[in-house]
Order: sequence, then structure tokens, then C-alpha cells
Amino acid sequence: MPHLEAASILLVGPTLKKFNDRDLSREELALAKRYPTHTALCIRDGWEFSRPEHAADSIFRFLFEQWKDHFPPGYLLKEASLDKPFEEDACRCHIVFVQESTLSIDSDIILKYKWFLGERTLSNFTAIPDVNGEVYWPKHGDINKILKVECIPVLGETEYPPIFAISSPVAGGNGIPKVVNLEVHGELVEGNVIKGHAKVAWCGGTPGKGVASWLRKRWNSSPVVIAGAEDEEYQLTLDDIDSSLVFMYTPVTEEGAKGEPQYKYTDFVKAAAPSVNNVRIVGDAVERNVIRGVGNYFGGREGPSKFEWLRENKETGDFLIVTSGTPEYTLMKEDVGRRLAFVYIPINFEGQEGESVSIVSGTVRQAPPKVTNVKIIGDLRENSKITVTGAVMGGTEGSSRVQWFKTNSSTLNGENELEAMSTSKVAKAFRIPLGAVGCYIVAKYTPMTPNGESGESVYVITERVVETLPPSLNFLSITGDYSEGGILTASYGYIGGQEGKSIYNWYLHEVENDMGTLIHEVSGLLQYRVTKDAIGKFISFQCIPVRDDGIVGEPRTCLGQERIRPGSPRLLALQIVGDAVEGTILSVEKNYWGGEEGDSVFRWFQTSSDGSQCEIRGASSSSYMPTVDDIGFFISVSCEPVRNDWARGPIVLSEQIGPIVAGPPTCQSLEFLGSIMEGQRLSFIASYIGGERGDCLHEWFRLKANGIKEKLSSDEFLDLTLDDVGRSIELVYTPIRKDGIKGTPRSIISDEISPADPVGLALVIPDCHQNQEIVPQKTYFGGQEGVGKYTWHRTKTKPNGLDLIDISSSSEDVVMCGQTFTYTPSLEDVGAYLVLQWLPTRVDGQSGKPLVAISSSEVIPAPPAVSSVHVKQLTSGIYSGEGEYSGGYEGSSLFSWYRETSDGTIILINGANHKTYEVTDADYNSRLLFGYTPLRSDSVVGELKLSEPTEIVFPELPMVEMLALTGKAIEGDVLTAVEVISKSEIQQCVWSKYKKDVCYQWFFSSETEDRKSFEPLPSQRSCSFKVCFEDIGRCLKCECIVTDVFGRSSEPVYAETAPVLPGIPRIDKLEIEGRGFHTNLYAVRGTYFGGKEGKSKIQWLRSMVGSPDLISIPGETGRMYEANVDDVGYRLVAIYTPVREDGIEGQPVSASTEPIAVEHDVYKEVKQKLDIGSVKFEDSHGV
Repeated sequence: MPHLEAASILLVGPTLKKFNDRDLSREELALAKRYPTHTALCIRDGWEFSRPEHAADSIFRFLFEQWKDHFPPGYLLKEASLDKPFEEDACRCHIVFVQESTLSIDSDIILKYKWFLGERTLSNFTAIPDVNGEVYWPKHGDINKILKVECIPVLGETEYPPIFAISSPVAGGNGIPKVVNLEVHGELVEGNVIKGHAKVAWCGGTPGKGVASWLRKRWNSSPVVIAGAEDEEYQLTLDDIDSSLVFMYTPVTEEGAKGEPQYKYTDFVKAAAPSVNNVRIVGDAVERNVIRGVGNYFGGREGPSKFEWLRENKETGDFLIVTSGTPEYTLMKEDVGRRLAFVYIPINFEGQEGESVSIVSGTVRQAPPKVTNVKIIGDLRENSKITVTGAVMGGTEGSSRVQWFKTNSSTLNGENELEAMSTSKVAKAFRIPLGAVGCYIVAKYTPMTPNGESGESVYVITERVVETLPPSLNFLSITGDYSEGGILTASYGYIGGQEGKSIYNWYLHEVENDMGTLIHEVSGLLQYRVTKDAIGKFISFQCIPVRDDGIVGEPRTCLGQERIRPGSPRLLALQIVGDAVEGTILSVEKNYWGGEEGDSVFRWFQTSSDGSQCEIRGASSSSYMPTVDDIGFFISVSCEPVRNDWARGPIVLSEQIGPIVAGPPTCQSLEFLGSIMEGQRLSFIASYIGGERGDCLHEWFRLKANGIKEKLSSDEFLDLTLDDVGRSIELVYTPIRKDGIKGTPRSIISDEISPADPVGLALVIPDCHQNQEIVPQKTYFGGQEGVGKYTWHRTKTKPNGLDLIDISSSSEDVVMCGQTFTYTPSLEDVGAYLVLQWLPTRVDGQSGKPLVAISSSEVIPAPPAVSSVHVKQLTSGIYSGEGEYSGGYEGSSLFSWYRETSDGTIILINGANHKTYEVTDADYNSRLLFGYTPLRSDSVVGELKLSEPTEIVFPELPMVEMLALTGKAIEGDVLTAVEVISKSEIQQCVWSKYKKDVCYQWFFSSETEDRKSFEPLPSQRSCSFKVCFEDIGRCLKCECIVTDVFGRSSEPVYAETAPVLPGIPRIDKLEIEGRGFHTNLYAVRGTYFGGKEGKSKIQWLRSMVGSPDLISIPGETGRMYEANVDDVGYRLVAIYTPVREDGIEGQPVSASTEPIAVEHDVYKEVKQKLDIGSVKFEDSHGV
């Protein structure tokens, strides 16, 4: 018998310690554990011991054969088993009878259950009381014991022999509770209370209080937690209607272990039938009040509920409808002494009508008279009339009474703070007294009925205080004499409080309606003495009333009745002012009065020592200068005053002055004679007084800018020169009397001497040579010379004198070639005559007549020369030599090219004799020079000039037009940089001849806060790059630089990838490690690829040698697998399905072992015992 030791272990149980005097084999113990619990029972009853993988089916067939004769007719047993039992967890029996299809049975089969508890399979089982269901919950005391369930089938009234199922030993719970069943009890109608009930398997933990919560779920949204609903009971509200409720329960033990939360969804909650309670009427039942009917609605969302108001009929006691459709009602006069009823008919949003509820009010009382909208109307000023108005209800306005008060406060604080100004009267109007000024007016309005019933008084106060009347004038007038010297007096009458300092102003007017001119001297005065300035004008007086509190009233003006008249002309005083000396001016000093003075008449008189008087002929002005004829005589003057309107006054004669004495020699007047211009002659005219004239002195001076005088001459005249231009000439005249007495010198200063008109006096052109500056010789006159206008012309033929007048149009070959004073002949001028036209110009810009000069000979050419010799690169490999030739007309100049080597040696390039030169291979890494030998058209040769060396000549750099990347930016793929080269002939040649090396550098991206940067990969310098796991999510960039044989490097070219994606997950090199025996531990090994590995799947299977079928090993999904006796003879197969962390699965890969063999020592020992034929069993009791 194979595995006899395992069979012995099953029969004896855990008390077996030795077998054939040897300790039990671990392999046999493990093998025994793989058999069903009731195997020992079946062995005892004759079951043939077989392999563990076939034991379950074999034992079921063995028991089926024992039971089949006792099955209810028409039924067969399909299954008889028990769940693996755990402490305080539901253990369910699975005994299933199926009906045979060929038979027809009238009644259904009924199964009765009995549960038993035993120490081991072959022991006696004890019945568990009160447990007769399909499920049993093992207790803590049941741990390590075996459960047995007997099932008695009942068909009709017949009970048949029982069948049984035996469990494995009860295992201890893990302490984590779990919900076995979750129910919600209660009717799902608004307002009802529903309760959640959870059946919990505590699994060894101490039962505690679970966590309950309720959620609300609309048909089109996710569940939402109901705030505060944290008990197992929950009352449905209006918000729950048309929603499904979710009861969530999380079991929690007293130790704090939490199980998995479970959910239970209910059906949709329905609304309750519409109803209303607590119907009441709010508000006082008094006439004119607004009352309102209210109630608490229930039953879904309220719709257009109906409302009715009914009034009581006093005679019949019935209630008749008054209004409907509104919960508010305003009590009217007809309601007084009656009751009102309010009816509330609830209607939900769907239109369903509920039972109506009504309430009756108390008897409506009559309202006392009332006044509203009380206002004070009128102007709040002293002595103004104001009126109070209001709307009286329940009384009459004529019966109502008003009392007036005043107060200093703008707010009403009770009648005690008010000062009465009248008694309560029916009159509604009131005139404001003077004592109310500065106070607020308060009106107390008491509504009353004609029979004397009064209502509540209403107070109203003005918004501002009472003001006094503004200051004003009730009359204004001017009295007095409206003539020069007269006095005018203003009078006025003031009203508007106590007068303060009113403002007075007098004005003069040209016409009656103009603004007028203020007379400042009499501002603030009521009287005005008319002055001369007022003659012919109107006069007005303006008064601005000012109250003592500073308030200013409207100004008022009074205009005089007539214009101011002038007074009669007269002289108040007349005298002669001045010294009685010959040549001294005597003036009249007088005081005129009588309007505006006109042309008063003056006469001067000469009185001799004997008293005879004669009028001085021609002396009729207000001043007079005594002459030599007046010496020894007295002088007097008479004046007849004349007004501007020709009115004349009395003639007045002044007192005499004298006698007149001779004066000192004096020059009365001195002036220049002649034109004050350069080149003119200047003389003078002098007027002498002071006795008989002698030999007077006169001196000419030039005044310089620094104030220094330069004496010029003492002649009678002065000739003005260029030195005088812009300066002034001073003439000093000293009067001398005949007796030699000198008078005071008198001087005059001329204006600045103006320059003469500009004139060109001479113009000469010297010999002319190419490229040599010509400086013409000229002579100018006419003030300070400015910037003249010069025009140079070139002509092949020498013009005559007539052609010089208009040289620009004299011949077609005349060409203008310059416009400056100096001129440097150019190549075009060689062999031609030069003509200069000069327009002389003064410094102030005035020009004279033009002057023309012609060169004496033709322009002589310069010797041939070249300058600015240089080399310019036209294109890659082509250079051009250039230079500036001068020295007549250029002939066939000579060109040459040179090569300068790195050691400085200059070598002539043979055959290179053109201005352009194409580089050859021999020129690379050297410098080029261009030689220019000038040759004039007449074969005169100049000096050879070499250019500066060029930069070192190189061919074009090998360039990369574009850098492309082949391959994909996916983990594991290979990216290859490929250079795209220009198809131009030059680049193709450069790449073939001069390319030395192509360098690559790979970079990876690193993200910063504001930009993306790249960091180099140090060891990645080839054109290819294999994308690895670390590159996932990064961007890769390749840099390519080409280096030529001359050591130059091209500009870097870049190619960049998108962020690297992870590869398709796969497993490489999958293998199973293990020794190959049934007691060994096996592990699966492999290399994962494809991003970060997620929860890859592993399944262990068995495969029989020579068969393609694979048998799954239940529950074996880990990387390790412990083989057992069931694997003997099979190959172990592991199927590895790689899964990336984002859930992407790759292709499954399998690996297998060789067939599993039995451990050699075990096999050898068992074989030896079987061969001997003696087996010894030993239990713990030594039996």
C-alpha cells in the first residue's frame, strides 16, 4: 500500500507520534494534510487509499455508493461539503440534491439540518443545540474542533436517512470583522423612519459599535453624504423624495479593528400625501390690520395650495367666502364685530390635493382714528405761514386737532423736551413767530372723530431750523448837487433782522447801463464830493445789506438822475518857474479849475527897467526860453483859462521874473550831417547860445566794444572806413564864447556804422594740378565779408570775356564741378580749364555782383598711384582684388596675386593676373595678397602696392543640414543619429576631402520651475543610443559636431525626441529554480522589461509528461511555490504575465521544470518497508 504512513496518520490522528519506531516523516505529514477531513472515516469503512489529488472525487463516489439506495425517489446527490470554518464566521453547508429529468415529482424536497461538534473525525460528535439551519457560526470554544452536519431529506411526509459532511478543524478568526448581510427595514415614504440592520461575522474580535452613515443618490448623480445622518435609524425628509438612499456600514471591534465597509441601496423614496397642520391666523383682529393665515405643510414639494377667507354672518352664524387665492387679508369696516375663518387646502407639486384644515379668528374690533403721512408744508422762515397735512382714517380731518412746538434738537425725544408755541386747535396753518428762528418746528397731529374720540397722536418735525428773512432794502436814493464840487448823499431803508456792517460803493458810468467803475476813495461812505473825473458821467450808489450774523442780502443799486456837470473855468494860481538866465526855459505853473481844460491862451511880456511892457512876438505856449534880446529885461506871462467846450474864464497875469542875465556858452543842439555808412564822409551842425561865439572845439572818437574811445581827428568832417563798421562814432563839441569862456562840452553818438554794399574787387586762379588743392586769390570790399558763394566750372575750351558773364549757359561743354572756395581738381578736370564764379557776400547775408575768373592753363594730371588696395571675398573660394587709382586716366594697370605661407614667405602665384582669383587646393591654410601696379593711359608706370593679407583661406566647413533620429523614443529601442548633407557640389567635395571626424553627444532633459534644460550623458558619444528604463518621461537630444582636417568645428546641430514612453511589458530569461523533488521550494526568476512593473500575474500549473494539458494549481499565484506529493510525476509550469504599473499587460511567458521526483531518502525508506512487509504504527500513548 503506497503512503501507508500517511494513511496511518489520517486514521490515528494527531496522537500518532512514531511510525515503525521512527519519527513521522515531514513529507507524509504534509501528504496527509492534503486529504479531505472525512478520509479516515472512509478508510475505516473500506475506502481504497489513493493519491491525494484524486481523493476528493474518489471519496465522494465512495459515499455516494453507500447513500444512493436511501435517496428520496427521483433525486440524486450532487454535492455534500462544508465551508472551511473560522471562528465567529459563517460556515455554510453545501448539500445539493438534483431531480432526475425522467421522473415527475409532485412535491419539493425539504432538507433538515443538525450540527455536531467533535475532537477528530473518528471520535464521537456531540450535537450542537438550537442549530438547525444551513449556516453555523463557530464559537471561540470550537477552535481546532471538527464540525459535522447531518442533512435529513424530507419528501412529502417521509423522512429519509441522513447524509453528512465533515469540515476541517475550526480555525481561529483573524480579528477583522466583516459584514455578512446588510438590510434596510422600513417603508420608503417621506416622514417615515427606516433602519439599517447589519449581520456581522466578528471573526474572533469583540463585537463593537460599527460606523453607520446614510447617503442620498439622485438618479443622475453620485451618492452624497447626508450631514448628521450617522445612526442606524434615519427619518426620511423632503430632500430624499425621488432619491435612492445608501446605507453604509463599517463593522468595528472593541479592539479597534475595522472591516470592509458594505453598502445597501434602497428603492426611490416616495412623497407622503399632502397635508397641513398647526394652521393659525397671525395678526391682531383690528380694523385696517393685515392678518395672515399660516400652516406647516407636509407631503413632498408644495404646489399651488389653495387659501380661502370667510366672514361670519351675524344672523345665521354661517361663514360666507370673502376672498380666495392669498394667505393675507386686510380687515375692512364690514368685518368689525364679526369673526373670520381661514381655510388651508394643501396641494403638492404634482397637483394632488390633501384634506383641508380651517381656523376661526376672534371677533374683529373697530380701529381708533389714525393719521398717516403727516407732513409740514411751507417756507421755514420768520413770519412765514406753514401748514400740516395728513391722511386721517377712522375720523375726519376737520375734527382733528394740531398743536405747534419748537425744539433745539433735530430728533424727537418726547413731548417733555418740546416748548409749546400754541394750544391744540383745529386750524392746520401756523405763522412762524420771531422766537422760533433757529429752532425746529414740531407739529402734534391728533386724529379725532366728530363725536370726540381721539386716536394716537403723531409728531412730525421739520428737517431744518427756522431761518430769518434775508437782509434786503426796501428803498434806496441819491440826493445832492450833480456838478463838479457838489456833494451827493445816499439814503436807504434796511429790513431783515438786525443790520450789521452793510457795504457801500459809488460807481461812475459812461452810459446808464454799463457796469461802471468803482470809486475806491469813497467806498464805505454815504456821501461823495463830485470830482473832476466824474464830469460828463452818471454816478450810482450800491448798497449790499449785511445782517449782524454775517448773512449778506441781495445788492441794490440807485443810478443818479443826470450826468455830472463841469464847474466854470478859472485859475486858482499862476506863476513862472525857472531861472532868469538867457537860454534857460521858463515854464508856467498854474492851478486850473472848472471841468476839463481846453486850449488856454498864454502871452509872454517883456518889461524894461522903466516899466514899459511889450508882448514878445511868437511866444504863446506854456514855456519860453529867453534869448540874447531879453538880457536886462523882466519877463511876465498872462493866461486866459479855456474849458474844452470853449467856455472862457477871466485872464490872470503872473508876477514878473528878472532881469534876464546872459547865460554860459552852451551848445543847444548838435546833430550829424551825412550818411552813416562805410566809405561816406560825416560832418555836423551845432546850435550855440551864451553870448557871442568864439572858436569852438570839436573832436571825433570811435567807440569800441569794450567802452574804450579811440580819438580819430579834430577836423570838420570824418571819412568812415571798414574799421568803423559795426561801431559808433562820438562827436564831442565844446562851446567857447568870444571872451574865451568855455561852456559845457556836448556830445552825440551815432548809430552803428553800416557796411557798404559788398563788392568783389579782384579774383585770380593759380596753376591747377590734379589732386592738389587750388586756393584762389581775391579782394573784397563792403563791410565784414561773410560766406560767399563760389561756383567752379570745367570747360574744354577757354571762354572769352563775353562768355564769362553767364558761364553756366555759354557752352554745352561747361560743367559745374564745385561750390566751395577751394577746389581740388579730379580726373574729370584733367586737360580742361577751370572757371570760378564768385558772388561776394557780406556777413549779414547781403550779396553783391558776381565776379568770374578763369585758369591760365589746363589742369595738369597727377603721377599714377593706387591706394586702398584690399581683397574682398565674393563667394566661397573666389576673391576679388580692388584699389583706388589716381593720376590721370588709368591705362592697362597690372594685377598679381601672392600666397603667404604660415612662416611668412610671400610667393607669387603664376598666371594669377586678373582682379578676381579662384582659390585652389594649394592655397588652403595660407593667406592671399593682391598686387596692384598703376599704369596711366600715357604709359607712365606707378609704384606696386600690395594689399593686406587675407584671413587664412579654408574650404567651406562640412555642414550638416539637418540631424534626424531613426528609431522610436520607446524604452528598449535604439535611436540612431543620421546626418543629412547638402547635395551641393562644394559640400559633397568638402565632405569627401576634408572631413576628419563627426562627434556626437547625447543629453537628457531635466525639468525646472520655469524651463526645460538638458544635461549631458557622459558616456554616450556614439551615433546610436539605446533607450533605457531611466529615460522614461525624459526628452532625449543628440548633438552633432563635424570637425575638418584643419581643426575647425561646425556649429552644433541638434535633434530632439518627444518624452520617452515605456516599452511593451515583457519578461525575458524566465526560469524556475528548484532541486526537482516533491519536498523542495521552487521560485520563478526572470528579467522584467517595459516601464515600471506593476502587479504582474503568475500562475503555477502542473503538466503531465507527454500531454499538452495544463492543470491549474488553485491559489498558487506567488513567485514561490512549495512542491508536495501531488506534484510527483508532473512538470511544474509557471505562466508569467508581465503587467506595467499603468495596467498594460504584455504577452505571457511560461517556464517549466523537469518532472518532479520523490525525495531519494523517502523513496528508499518506503520501498524498503514495503519490501519487508512489516509496518509498525505508534501513537502518543504508546499503543
